[in-house]
Amino acid sequence: MPCNLDPCPPPQEWRVGIWGPCSASCGEGVMERTVQCMSADGQQSNKCSLDAIPEARKICRNPGCHLPSSCLDVQSMNGPLSDGEHLLNIQGRAIKVYCAGMQTEAPQEYISLTTGEEENFSEIFAFRLNDPTQCPANGSRREDCDCRRDYTAAGITTFSKVRLDLSSMSIITTDWQFAFTREGKSVPFATAGDCYSGARCPQGQFRINLAGTGFKVTEDASWISQGNYAVVEVQKSQDGSKVSGICGGYCGKCTPSSSSSLPVTVERM
Repeated sequence: MPCNLDPCPPPQEWRVGIWGPCSASCGEGVMERTVQCMSADGQQSNKCSLDAIPEARKICRNPGCHLPSSCLDVQSMNGPLSDGEHLLNIQGRAIKVYCAGMQTEAPQEYISLTTGEEENFSEIFAFRLNDPTQCPANGSRREDCDCRRDYTAAGITTFSKVRLDLSSMSIITTDWQFAFTREGKSVPFATAGDCYSGARCPQGQFRINLAGTGFKVTEDASWISQGNYAVVEVQKSQDGSKVSGICGGYCGKCTPSSSSSLPVTVERM
């Protein structure tokens, strides 16, 4: 029987580095380390078993962290302060929240919308077709339509901050402290509608962008229709940070299914 006298190939194995620091100084974060496949002579290889690969990332927590959990806690710890941003421990994560009313007995929490008012607005479209059985221009938005502008509920409202109810972990959509109504009536956050057409031709819009805030809309958040011939078209980003909607009817609108609140949660690392 012939023998194979070639030298055996050096064994391959996974080698790991030391864990790096936790990404969060308070609450839940992530630790990472290097993981490399190496041969016995110290050369990088791609022949290690993927079934035995060590983890390169894991959750870490800082149990010794003692951040306040509300703006009232901040006030209790420091006395009356000017309104401003503070780090709070929310669902185990350190998240920056705007505290308003810090000179009062009932300060309130707000999420500062870092993406700006163009990404956070609600609209009830003002135009109404003279023939509500039509949907002209394939439903595209045209203000030179055969319309009249007489819908008394119409308005456009933009938001720089939204009220956060920590007890229910939801945004209060009807808080106007940091809202600006550019025209017409105030429109709640995450709401849109019109009285444009009864032929499935919605024109009202809303947009939500929580990117950079540490919060996102919950996976089970949904919108419902109200009014006549109402149509609801809502799209959420995969990570839950962005939501856009086109809604309307004759007359109709969409609102979060929980009416005046929109459920949110903290982003996980």
